[in-house]
Amino acid sequence: MRRPNHLWTGDWRDEAQRAREEAAERAERARQQRAERLAEAEVAGTSRARANLSRRAVAGLVAGATAVAAISAGAFAAGALVGGDAGSVSALPAVSGSPVKPRKGQSQAGVIYAKASPAVVSIRTSEGSGTGFLIDGKGTIVTNAHVVGSSPRVIVRFGTDGRTIDAAVKGVDASSDLAVLNIDSGAIPPHVKPLQFADSRQVAVGDIAIAIGNPLGLDRTATEGIVSGLGRTIQAPNHFQIDDVIQTDAPINPGNSGGPLLDDTGRVIGINSQIATAGSSGNIGIGFAVPSNTIRQVTPKLIKGQKISRPYLGVQTQPASGAIPDGAEVSSVVSGGPADGILNPGDVIVRIDGKPVRDPEGVAKAVETRKPGDEVSIELRSSAGTSQTVKVRLGTRPRTP
Repeated sequence: MRRPNHLWTGDWRDEAQRAREEAAERAERARQQRAERLAEAEVAGTSRARANLSRRAVAGLVAGATAVAAISAGAFAAGALVGGDAGSVSALPAVSGSPVKPRKGQSQAGVIYAKASPAVVSIRTSEGSGTGFLIDGKGTIVTNAHVVGSSPRVIVRFGTDGRTIDAAVKGVDASSDLAVLNIDSGAIPPHVKPLQFADSRQVAVGDIAIAIGNPLGLDRTATEGIVSGLGRTIQAPNHFQIDDVIQTDAPINPGNSGGPLLDDTGRVIGINSQIATAGSSGNIGIGFAVPSNTIRQVTPKLIKGQKISRPYLGVQTQPASGAIPDGAEVSSVVSGGPADGILNPGDVIVRIDGKPVRDPEGVAKAVETRKPGDEVSIELRSSAGTSQTVKVRLGTRPRTP
């Protein structure tokens, strides 16, 4: 099976290049127009004229960005998160709730959609389009990192009848494929209620899963399925691993990126991020959502504009083979990394800090609970059955592997 695909819309390579070129041309024209108008204002010699012209120039830039943003395209190959940084910022709360009970003639999915969809937004940048959702009354919106890319500002809209709203990108964490936007609280339409998070540790295979998003640009589409797997790993935009991912068969397609995956209470259990395609360009019943607990931990730091520091061992591992049935075999060691000169290719990691490691995912999960600077004890075993224990002080994860 091919790696999962991102959920953006468009032929991203060609369209992204065209979008960048057109954006650059529009920005240059707007800059020249602004300079000309400010020069005219200088001749007029009034501060009021300068202020008014400056405001019109800024409005022209926003309008230009909106036009370019309509050319949707973007990409990131699928992938996955290792590591965490609890820091001093508290996680967002998980809220308990009871399953929604539909009235006669209603479906449960329909009631959940009616409750949650007003808080779901479409997002457009100069490189693509996706989905996001409101999480508080302050104008905070969560989406995928690969949706916003490198854009400092994006355009959001609450439904097809809503007005376009300029949103600032407050923070991006490529390792978890999460991003936080902010809009003026006064721009939130009346009666829109922010979505709440569930505790993703309570999610079970077979639970109802409802996805809301903008697949192929179709506004706030709802699809229903179940949670079909837990503990999956996918690849993040920076090629590190995202752990504890939720698998669902609720149909999601390009454009669903950044939208909520909801349980039967209408709470968010994950953020739809990637799909497996097996050669197809659309949904084949295997979608992946970053779990709500990861969102709850990362988002508060991004709201504050903080960077997420994660622990880093600096090795690549593969399943153990031969005489050692369990463990993670070191396939390579990053030169200059924390484990350089301590671990070597061919070493099989069987325990970290006394806890068994049965596969490469075990290494990732053991490291992710630590902090940069922590020292870990690693037990190694050779094919001859001998073992030794070494100490490694974890570093800070670089931007890419």
